[in-house]
Amino acid sequence: MSKARIFQGAATALITPMTEEGVDYPALGRLIDWQIAQGIDALVIAGTTGEKSTLNDSEHRAVLEFCMERIDHRVPMIAGTGSNDTAYCLSLSRHACSIGADALLVVTPYYNKATQNGLVKTYKLIADASTKPIIVYNVPSRTGVGIAPDTYAAMAEHPNIAAIKEANGDISKIVETASLVGDRLDIYSGNDDQIVPILSMGGKGVISTMSNLIPKETAELCARFFRGDVAGAAEMQKRYIPLIRSLFCEVNPIPVKAAMAKMGFCEPYIRLPLTEMEPEHAEVMYSRMRELGLIA
Repeated sequence: MSKARIFQGAATALITPMTEEGVDYPALGRLIDWQIAQGIDALVIAGTTGEKSTLNDSEHRAVLEFCMERIDHRVPMIAGTGSNDTAYCLSLSRHACSIGADALLVVTPYYNKATQNGLVKTYKLIADASTKPIIVYNVPSRTGVGIAPDTYAAMAEHPNIAAIKEANGDISKIVETASLVGDRLDIYSGNDDQIVPILSMGGKGVISTMSNLIPKETAELCARFFRGDVAGAAEMQKRYIPLIRSLFCEVNPIPVKAAMAKMGFCEPYIRLPLTEMEPEHAEVMYSRMRELGLIA
């Protein structure tokens, strides 16, 4: 049972520019236009990198609506609608579908630490309520629960569960998952340092943090792989490892927000409980950005 592909290549898990007054919509609009002009393949709105956890309900819905209108079907828009409150996830998912989002990114319910059976039931309930395909987001380092390969196989039976954003960091489990789900679920890397390894196992792309800074290059990395230039893709993967290390030396999205502010895309404002990047970490990151020609 193959399913329609949401995207192939690189999707940016977009930051949400903010000031003390709220979401900076002019900056968000400029950022969307730049990402698309740079050749990004899709945009993920209000995910972890978009500070979904500190957007209130009205802000979250307004950000999705603004981005849907601004993107205007130039690339697929994937709406972050996951929550540890299943009823709220259902409500937000229905809203995202109603405004025309191309797909939903639904993180595993965090803090609750559901059983594998609980995960299957939850995702199938959300998929039943959705008119759009769902990308299951597995990031156990943040949520406290991981999705087992057998659980993915059970989820794959649902026609609306179309893909995985895999950020568990365990390549062996990803290989096992790929062997179990076949073409029933597309697999996207959720870690920028594992793009080529996951593509080599049949993955279809990446949902990326670093592509906030380098959308053109991240899309080209994937495109090289799909053109058969695996060595070229691998060289790009290796080239950006120092930058990736800096982007994750503190919890995401602290570093990427600092990097984008340094590049002039937004204010350096980030909402508590997250705080601005530690100066010593920031200086290392800025040095790596200068080496890549991203800042002067």
